[in-house]
Amino acid sequence: MGQLANAALVIGGGIAGIQASLDLADQGFEVFLVEKNSSIGGRMIQLDKTFPTMDCSACILTPKMVDASEHPNIHLLTYSEVQQIEGKAGSFKVKILRKPRYVDETKCTGCGLCATKCPVEVTNEFDEGLGVRKAIYVPFPQAVPLVYTVDMENCVLCSVCERTCAAHAIKFDQKPEEIEIESGAIILATGCNVFDPAKKTDYGYGLYDNVVTGLTFERLLSASGPTGGRIVRPSDGKIPKKIAFLQCVGSRDQSIGNPYCSRVCCMYALKQARLAKEHIPDAEITIFYMDMRAFGKGYEEFYTRTCGELKLKLVKGRVAQIKEDPKTRNLLLKTEDVEQARVSVHSFDLVILSAGLVSTADEVRSILPVDIDEDRFFRNVDPKIDPVKASIDGVFIAGVAEGPKDIPDSVTQASAAAMKASIVLSRARS
Repeated sequence: MGQLANAALVIGGGIAGIQASLDLADQGFEVFLVEKNSSIGGRMIQLDKTFPTMDCSACILTPKMVDASEHPNIHLLTYSEVQQIEGKAGSFKVKILRKPRYVDETKCTGCGLCATKCPVEVTNEFDEGLGVRKAIYVPFPQAVPLVYTVDMENCVLCSVCERTCAAHAIKFDQKPEEIEIESGAIILATGCNVFDPAKKTDYGYGLYDNVVTGLTFERLLSASGPTGGRIVRPSDGKIPKKIAFLQCVGSRDQSIGNPYCSRVCCMYALKQARLAKEHIPDAEITIFYMDMRAFGKGYEEFYTRTCGELKLKLVKGRVAQIKEDPKTRNLLLKTEDVEQARVSVHSFDLVILSAGLVSTADEVRSILPVDIDEDRFFRNVDPKIDPVKASIDGVFIAGVAEGPKDIPDSVTQASAAAMKASIVLSRARS
């Protein structure tokens, strides 16, 4: 075997990718951490609190984000995408495209003056469409790196930001840059997408403003969100007093091809219900569910405590249809109650769809033909004794890229993937 490249490529800058990168870097290996968005952080940074401890999500994650950006062995490539991978374990050749930010990363101080002067406002993707951002922006205040990016699709080239920037960091002449690296091992930590509930047409998502996803509700709950943590209805800004959670939206559903359980939805609905009661103590909260699954350490206790303390109403049964009352903008839910053996209609001010997790594997397989399983997540070679090894030697899987899981399990698997990758990389030292 020839000389091995003593560096790892980690694709995806969420909590799994960050943890794997830090573990490898702490062992002395060079790591190229590639993230397609302008900041690392992934889905976790969008969350308000984490279950079952109710710890602040950003308080946990942002120190790790900073550690990854400052580690001497980690080369952080944000706003970048892997374009091509060739070779084999120990000698992968990788082409990475760095997209132009139209801002000089070495000069930008992150002061934000450019954004305050920008005249263009567009929908903020980070806030799940609830708020707005400028055409020059950072996705959230704790972004790493804290460097602004010009959204050229919406920029009107007025040059106000360029004239405003005292650091002279705006560079409208930036071009895409292709980087070639060698890597001995690859870790896929590409995370997941949230199921699009518009595919369940009976629920009215995208049609009725007051039907939102769990991730959108997270942004309403967050103090850094578009409402400063104040829970209001998107349609009229009123405080909702009757709130419904619908479980298994896009999970355990053969009709849309997702027969698997997304694992986290029951717990995040309970977490959000708890937070909603803290914000609106007199709110009436109902959860419509198939089964409440509390699979992790401390989760059953969290379920019991939350239901007991908050006096939540749990209804076992599917919601068949959601309609809107055009006068009040309230939502009329046609619901099944299995235990009472009846179908009824209930009115709610706000409905949260506990949308499941779906794979992003297809985005990677065009450049790296790794096998996927029946649920379209990356297939591990042996889920029992080798749960992080992909179908290609030298390629490992971490986090939700392998299948739905919570944050602790994602971190655990990321560390396992880093350990496996380090075995391949260590041969270069011998």
